Amino acid sequence: MAKCTNKQMDIWWQMDIWNGRRHLMAVESRFLPLTDVAELLNVSIAQARALVRSGDLRAIKVGGRGQWRVEKSEIEAYIQRMYERTEYQIKTGSIED
Repeated sequence: MAKCTNKQMDIWWQMDIWNGRRHLMAVESRFLPLTDVAELLNVSIAQARALVRSGDLRAIKVGGRGQWRVEKSEIEAYIQRMYERTEYQIKTGSIED
């Protein structure tokens, strides 16, 4: 399997062989490391880690070194919650600049 990274998408290319022919299949990653999460949200890695540790952004620890991974759907859910929170703050006049 070979990795091809794009700023918005992490794709793994897998070569499968069937019927005697080689076929490339794109397999999109379900989870992202905090470095990619930080890039998507345009924040520092420390800020992304703080979002996870505070519970604002759900994540899991994987592997022997306990590295954080965030599911793509959790990033979208977080963004939606932030839109809703901002909208509420604007309506109630409690937003800070």
